[in-house]
Amino acid sequence: MYSINYDSKEEFLSGVIAVPARKALEKEKIDSLEKLSRYSEKEIMQLHGFGKNTMVKLKNYMSDHQFSFTEA
Repeated sequence: MYSINYDSKEEFLSGVIAVPARKALEKEKIDSLEKLSRYSEKEIMQLHGFGKNTMVKLKNYMSDHQFSFTEA
């Protein structure tokens, strides 16, 4: 498995989730699926901009790229 880092923070998850959620991840220094997978779903849901709809999109995207959230 390899980490995908993006040159521009705006590119990470662009078109997958909305800007407020992407900015919340940026604030937490989460800029790759590898880093995102170190968090639990519950932890991410506590960030600004994350709701059920965003989480469904995010989980589907992660699954498509062989990543998942850590178990809480």
